[in-house]
Amino acid sequence: MNEHAPALSTPSLSSTPRLHVAQPLAAGAAVTLEGGQAHYLGSVMRRQPGDWVRLFNGHDGEWAAQVTNVAKRSITLNLGHQSGRQEIVPDLWLCAAPLKKGRIDWLAEKACELGVARLLLVTTQRTVVDKPNLDRLAAHMVEAAEQCGRTSVPDIAAPVSLERLLRDWPSDRALIFADETGGAPLAETKAPAPAAILIGPEGGFTPAERAGIRACPQGVAVSLGPRILRADTAAVAAIAVWQAIQGI
Repeated sequence: MNEHAPALSTPSLSSTPRLHVAQPLAAGAAVTLEGGQAHYLGSVMRRQPGDWVRLFNGHDGEWAAQVTNVAKRSITLNLGHQSGRQEIVPDLWLCAAPLKKGRIDWLAEKACELGVARLLLVTTQRTVVDKPNLDRLAAHMVEAAEQCGRTSVPDIAAPVSLERLLRDWPSDRALIFADETGGAPLAETKAPAPAAILIGPEGGFTPAERAGIRACPQGVAVSLGPRILRADTAAVAAIAVWQAIQGI
């Protein structure tokens, strides 16, 4: 018998709970979940010893894990077989001005679902949110990864000013700038990875900011069509079009 084959009693995992964890994942390892995750599995999903759960940590792929013990505040699982390989993430960043609560949460969720590698918040002259809650945004991306089947979660960086972003921009990464004043159609623009998409705040970039972005050697000004889009809509549209161009 192949010792690496899944147990014959392993059911279809398509409808089993799926959680992101911090622990290393490998066959035969034991993982103990506490706090909110234990409550979710034990009290909400009613997992009992013998039931299956899918786990991923962003590095080791997805693993089928069987519940072995349910305590009042913890649940222990034993890892069986790898149920999904670690994904290859396209090297695409989303650089976006912080938006109001609700819209920035939605944007973080959709950026994760669409497969971006990193979310970088950029403050501009018209930015309306000074201190976005990074922990909350990271939690939204974890939940999105759990739901959409990703085996990785995008990195999230502390906000940086547009001036500093442009000053320190890496020479080998294209900066795709969604400019509402015009540019080449994104669908006709060749900007392979590594790349980043830059989306402005709800009030748009100032003329001086647009000039500074266009002066960046790696900058590529693009149009997303004839209509003025909300910032979160523009980000999702740009990511989707870029992925279509790359065949991802």
